[in-house]
Amino acid sequence: MMTEADYYALFESYAQGELAGPARANLEARLAADPALALRYADFTEMTGTLRAYGQRQQTRQQLRSIHAAMLAADAPEEVALPGTKLTHTVNPMLRISRTERKLREFWSGHRATVGVAASVAVMAVFATLLALDIWRTNHLPIPAGYQALRREINNLKQNQKALNNTIKRIDVNVPPLAPVSKFSGTGFALTSEGYIVTSYHVIQDADSVLIEGRNHQRYHAEPVYSDVKHDLAILRITDKKFTGFGRLPYAIKSGQADLGERVYTLGYPREDVVYGEGSLSARSGFEGDTAFYQVSIPVNPGNSGGPLMDERGNLIGVVSGRQNDAQSAAFATKSSYLVHLVDSLAAAKSAATYPYHLPRFGQLAGTGRPQQLKKLQDYVFVVKVFE
Repeated sequence: MMTEADYYALFESYAQGELAGPARANLEARLAADPALALRYADFTEMTGTLRAYGQRQQTRQQLRSIHAAMLAADAPEEVALPGTKLTHTVNPMLRISRTERKLREFWSGHRATVGVAASVAVMAVFATLLALDIWRTNHLPIPAGYQALRREINNLKQNQKALNNTIKRIDVNVPPLAPVSKFSGTGFALTSEGYIVTSYHVIQDADSVLIEGRNHQRYHAEPVYSDVKHDLAILRITDKKFTGFGRLPYAIKSGQADLGERVYTLGYPREDVVYGEGSLSARSGFEGDTAFYQVSIPVNPGNSGGPLMDERGNLIGVVSGRQNDAQSAAFATKSSYLVHLVDSLAAAKSAATYPYHLPRFGQLAGTGRPQQLKKLQDYVFVVKVFE
């Protein structure tokens, strides 16, 4: 198996044109057929390009420093001793330099501050670019090749709504503009009785506003209050003043590990009506061995992201996140223990002092049949609609 160093050596040889014809053709065929390898090569190209640009800027800066030092030395008066005496006389350096050198010296004297600032700005620009890339990657959930996040795109209007509103205003100023149209949707469920909702981070990523809608078409505005990008989790809080609370939640959140082969089920909104799915926990690690996720044998579709993963006793054990592209029945869910950890982080945030919450500690679904569990559970599972 090739190591990271092997890949980088191969990519470097390819980029410098050092690979022989068959080897080069073989690598190009692999890059075209393997998205993961293509992504690895793109990362290599981006990194080496940044480092090369930084090295060139450093070299330019060093050359400027050398020129500056040489000119300062040339500006100093030169003392020459006369033969057989201790007397010296001063030689004016301007009498010994060429016209070109004189022009360079004059330019440097008038622009040394500008050149120094330019060199400093160039170096700072490199570091700013690297920092910006790091921030962007931190705040954007990476989607690896072969993995599909399950946010559902629901904005199928061919004409831009903003253009429609402008047309309406031109026709009749008394006609109100069209209501905003949601662009994406997913699933969420109640975390506390006080109005905190859990969903997947990629569902609400880059959202301007969020609307929560229940099965009886009750609607609430919500805002993100805490996110865990790495584990694809987000906590929302209902902001509508008309909201009075959910009452006691019927399920508890499991903080430990679920068992391999355990029967599990989901509720979600891959379409406008709530959809039930059942299967088993097929692995205690997720896509590419990620131990923060479970793999379950339940068919899921876009819109299921953020839905609850329940065990047979009606305890929450995970949050549905995505599926494997080449295996329709292989779905993945963030483990509930990471949700508990996120809630602990929320407890330390300032918002928790203003908006207190209480996690459900004891479930009410154990010992009841599946239809009875679903009747109680579906009142706490919602469509999460995202507006951009």
